[in-house]
Amino acid sequence: MGAKHPQSGVARKIVKAACPHDCPDTCGMHITVEDGVAVAVAGAKDMPFTQGTLCTKVAHYLDRTYSPERVLHPLKRVGAKGEGRFERISWDEALDTIAAKFKEVAADDPQAIMPCSYAGTMGLVQYASMDRRFFHKLGATLLDRTLCSSAGKAGLKITLGAGVGMDPERFDEAKLILVWGSNPVVSNLHLWSRVQEAKRRGAKLIAIDPYRSLTAAKCDQHIALLPGSDAALALGMMHVIIDEGLHDADYVERHTLGFAQLRQRVLDYPPQKAAAICGLDAGEIVALAREYARMRPAAIRLNYGMQRHSGGGMAVRTITCLPALAGHWRDAAGGVLLSTGDWYAMNHAALERADLIPNRPRTVNQSALGDALTALDPPLRAIYVYNNNPVAVCPDSQKVIAGFRREDLFTVVHEIFLTDTTDYADIVLPATTQLEHYDVHKSYGHLYLLANTPAIAPLGEAKPNSEVFRLLAARMGYAEDCFKDSDEDICRQALASSNPRMAGIEWNSLKEQGWLRLQVPARFAPFAEGNFPTPSGKCEFFSETAQRMGLDPLPAYTPPRESALSAPQLAQKYPLAFISPPARNFLNSSFANLAFALKEAGEPYLDVHPSDAAARGIAEGEQVRIHNGRGSFVAKARVSDRVRAGVVAAPSVWWKKLSPDGCNANEVTSQAIADMGGAATYYDCLVEVERVGAG
Repeated sequence: MGAKHPQSGVARKIVKAACPHDCPDTCGMHITVEDGVAVAVAGAKDMPFTQGTLCTKVAHYLDRTYSPERVLHPLKRVGAKGEGRFERISWDEALDTIAAKFKEVAADDPQAIMPCSYAGTMGLVQYASMDRRFFHKLGATLLDRTLCSSAGKAGLKITLGAGVGMDPERFDEAKLILVWGSNPVVSNLHLWSRVQEAKRRGAKLIAIDPYRSLTAAKCDQHIALLPGSDAALALGMMHVIIDEGLHDADYVERHTLGFAQLRQRVLDYPPQKAAAICGLDAGEIVALAREYARMRPAAIRLNYGMQRHSGGGMAVRTITCLPALAGHWRDAAGGVLLSTGDWYAMNHAALERADLIPNRPRTVNQSALGDALTALDPPLRAIYVYNNNPVAVCPDSQKVIAGFRREDLFTVVHEIFLTDTTDYADIVLPATTQLEHYDVHKSYGHLYLLANTPAIAPLGEAKPNSEVFRLLAARMGYAEDCFKDSDEDICRQALASSNPRMAGIEWNSLKEQGWLRLQVPARFAPFAEGNFPTPSGKCEFFSETAQRMGLDPLPAYTPPRESALSAPQLAQKYPLAFISPPARNFLNSSFANLAFALKEAGEPYLDVHPSDAAARGIAEGEQVRIHNGRGSFVAKARVSDRVRAGVVAAPSVWWKKLSPDGCNANEVTSQAIADMGGAATYYDCLVEVERVGAG
């Protein structure tokens, strides 16, 4: 509701909104608007998960919306690709140009056109509705969006049946919490507050991570395993739990499938063998296994960093067997959490309209975008980029850039800022921020739906994704009624579900409240009595689903593709395992151009262990070159034991144009994909490091 302040006469209102970014917290926000201008952004105090707080990034959201660097008008390229030189044009000219080019290309082969989007916004309207309808109707090449999480989701589905897990709101009741491959201080703040509450109540916190993150530094114990060895650690734990009779025999008997085969499998992973793979002491594994089995309730928080290697899907599949083996699903505060996304039952079929596809188009894996842009046959001739900054975030950057530099590739980028990717665009379109459009959100880190209502009118000539695709559909002559749906129509369609967890949730009530919890119990212990969404209804230690996929039906360890054990010759040349975890003040490449974030981040740096630094003559604060056969980038050395010996870490993702040498961490990452889900393997990467100017 809006009202005029009795003394100032200023029209003031509070608008309910939702954070759109690729973060499990999906916060409720309250936007204070005075005379049409947003003047404050705050966490929604009434939203049970947000509880009135926002991360430091989103607390600065007005800096993003009102940045003087925003793109506010359509632009067309006037310089060479990569120069980022443009002149202003009208929306009519921009849309006419795009439609004409798409018609020309589609007349030969619509598969020569491809969307290139990801999770710059996670709202279902702006992320996956009118855009999908448009490209489906066109018959364009399909994009498999695999950069972040697809291996973990696939592994989770094999063991548990879906992207489901324990209720994050119950973590404060756990007695033992394993923070495994996760850094919630940076990327899951509202779960971290519950973890801290558990600690105040006496819980023990154990971080399992190659990197001593801000979270690991605050835990009671840090187990610094080698990158990509997580499954071996889980198998070693299971060996101890079964060998010592610490498993929950009753739960295993009633609610799991394949225990006898699992017992045989873990015989191959005694603690000594697992320790050698993980770079740990066998005693650490034994103690961890005993604590995990004996302390109740015990919760595991996984995150997607630990699945970004060649065995990432199997690692998640293996770790998620642990709660059933130890019986921790009996408790609301026990189990495992990677994603809550499949607890929702959104009407994706109505949103995306795959039935409009007129042909059988090919699919491109986004993790191998560089190869798609440079070597696909027949080649891509037009690409439309939105919600994405692929030049900065996709692996093997030099191939990606080579593709975007092609003069015969017509490139459209719909963006808020002039990013690394817009520099290669033929047409740039101005995009709205979250304060300027409608959307509806689910979460992968809690159990609430959220509505986003526009707080202000779009700045300049900015338009939301949905509106641009409506306008393009009209110019392409698409007559289906779905291309006339308003954003609020799409919100209603997203919520149209027969699933009982969605009962009673409709757009008007959601918009009024701002958020609504799924229809699940307050004390949600989803698998206390089994009922897993697997084919058997049980937690599947042995999976026929995996077997049909050509995968090992049992939990297993798949080594990294690039490591001393699996690629010894490569490791002689590039002996250091490289990871690039999120920088605290960036969210992937979002916020990474804003003054507050850049001030806090300082400059790109590389964490190096003292022994590795000494062996290379590297001192604290020196500029170093990180390189392998794919490329190189420059950063400042930070010498400490934040990383274990043999591992280096570069918090990311920096924009190339804001980096010292115009390069970032993805110069060295690989397009190779993981064992499941076609996922990217950013953390399966060997490098060498040297002082700038050395040799």
